[in-house]
Amino acid sequence: MQPCRTRLWLILLVIIVTSTLVSSEPEGINANLAEPLGALLRLMGTPLKVTALLGCWTEGQRLTLAQIGLRSGRHFWQFVPQTKPTLADGDDGVNQWLATLDADIEGHQTMVVVDLACNGTEKLLASAGRRLYLNFRWLVLDSQPLNVGNVSLGTYLEVLRPLPLLVSSEVFVLLNEGLNAMRFVQVYKVSKDADLLTEQFALWTRDQVGAEAELIDLRQKKVTSVRRKNLLGHTLRASMVITDPDTVNHLTDYKDKHIDTITKVNYLLTNCLVAYLGAGVNYTRVSSWGYYNATTGLWDGMIGELVHDVADLGASPLFFTTDRIAVIEYLAMTSETRSKFIFRSPKLSYTDNVFILPFDNHVWGCVIAVIVLSSVLLLVTLWAEWRVAADGTGWTPSPPDASVLTANFRDTLLVMYGASCQQGSSVLPRSCSARTITMLTFTVLMFLYASYSANIVALLQSPSTRIQSLDDLLTSRLKFGVHDTVFNRHYFTHATERTRRALYEQKIRVPGGRDAFIPLEQGIDRIRRGLYAFHVEQGVGYKVISETYQEDEKCGLQEIQYLQVIDPYYAIQKNSSFKEMVKIGLFRLNEHGIQYRENAKLYTKKPTCSGGGGKFVPVSLVDVEPAVWIILWGGGLAAIFFVAEFIYFRSLTEAMRTKIKFFFRGTRYRSPGLSPET
Repeated sequence: MQPCRTRLWLILLVIIVTSTLVSSEPEGINANLAEPLGALLRLMGTPLKVTALLGCWTEGQRLTLAQIGLRSGRHFWQFVPQTKPTLADGDDGVNQWLATLDADIEGHQTMVVVDLACNGTEKLLASAGRRLYLNFRWLVLDSQPLNVGNVSLGTYLEVLRPLPLLVSSEVFVLLNEGLNAMRFVQVYKVSKDADLLTEQFALWTRDQVGAEAELIDLRQKKVTSVRRKNLLGHTLRASMVITDPDTVNHLTDYKDKHIDTITKVNYLLTNCLVAYLGAGVNYTRVSSWGYYNATTGLWDGMIGELVHDVADLGASPLFFTTDRIAVIEYLAMTSETRSKFIFRSPKLSYTDNVFILPFDNHVWGCVIAVIVLSSVLLLVTLWAEWRVAADGTGWTPSPPDASVLTANFRDTLLVMYGASCQQGSSVLPRSCSARTITMLTFTVLMFLYASYSANIVALLQSPSTRIQSLDDLLTSRLKFGVHDTVFNRHYFTHATERTRRALYEQKIRVPGGRDAFIPLEQGIDRIRRGLYAFHVEQGVGYKVISETYQEDEKCGLQEIQYLQVIDPYYAIQKNSSFKEMVKIGLFRLNEHGIQYRENAKLYTKKPTCSGGGGKFVPVSLVDVEPAVWIILWGGGLAAIFFVAEFIYFRSLTEAMRTKIKFFFRGTRYRSPGLSPET
């Protein structure tokens, strides 16, 4: 209990001492400044950190100002002292102040308070650079005139005129309009060389009695970027990528839509954007989007113009890559287009053996089981049939008839196999039971053969859907080509992922020959012929396909993405003061349907298949390749047996043939009445 009382007495003592110091200050900032400044912070409505760079203020004056944070409970105050200048640096503590700001540059919630009456403040403002219009809010005071009486706006403008207070800046100046009124005014420029413009932000007033105070919001619109979107005719610089010189003649007439399509779409959108911003635009042309040159350490193309402050806007959207994030600012996706491999689905026989596809594995197993089981049952029946004949209790085939089926497993299996192929048989059993088995087997296998034949016809006309990924594409029989553009050459040659690199090395880059980068029309024509995959921008490729293909040729088109990037984004300079208003303008173009309209007019969607069954696909040698292999293997096996038999009967002696017969006699089945020589 005693330590708590001691702590309370210490706090009370500090309050009494500080109050005495504050009341005893003969000069300094007007004590009434704390109340209007606190009202300003509440009006801004964000949890701000207030960094006060007030080197000439006394402790009592700072305490008066810090009471704002104590009353509201929402704002953290940081007073940064001013170091004494030395002969070594002579910066009047400016470098320390700038270092303090840089340590908090990512906060976006810091208000910096400076006093023009303090030494080093004007030098601080001159050295602040882009900190004046990025990340920080600034409140500029002039305590010397404020203590005497009214301060004019011209006093501030004279100091602020050479500073880069661009449209994204949040710089406030405080005007004393009497004992009970203070006005907050914002100052900014459209460009570095333009005149200063002022905005009435808020007016703090107190009634004559002095009991109540009121802060009147004078803003017409709350958001700064919306309030300042009118750039008053300022000319923006835009860079656009043009790969065909004739494109400049067809930027607005919708002709040759497949040439520089993304530039034409965004040229129209950029014109709408600058009209929304009340600005003008001056275009420059480059031949590439821009890539980093490791030798020179510089960016070329459109990115180079943005980096080197030649252009404000990148009027040709570009892909979102990690190395570009550090040098440009991506704002919005204005063109939903991607580059992919486009190819016609190959026939099913190019990826699968169509002769085993009609039935699944279970059906094939059942078919084999039926053939084997029928052969065994027929063999048992024939064995019983010949056994009865041998015992003399039944008919006796004398002399032996070649059309009668004997009890031999090889013969019965061959008969059942012939039945499965609907080839019939030259031998038949004699008993009713054996003939019944044969008839039922032929009937069952007839239905299976009919189903198999019907499925084969359909499968020979069906496209394959097995190619679904880059790995499938790499292992397929397709040939490859790539539309010869700047970005395709860059991304294919710089691919590092295993599959993509292998695809480029094995399919695109031909060792000792020309690379597979070809013109658009040539690649689209090769797609038509089939078994060819062409990497091209979707809308561009489909435009040519829609105009040159027959209706049935538009069916079965497949796409597989190669580039590991998202849709292209509209970009501007890094740390541009126009960022927010350009972003809002691009979003407005999307919300009002202008972006959709221009993309729909210039980009062609994938054509619909309206003639898929109108053209018969002839059977080629690839379709019957498994059958050809069976013929070749069968012919080779027959040739081997022929050579073996020829050697056996023509080259071997009788003694050797006798030994061979003796070796196989134990496993060879001999029908009754037949001699061993047969």
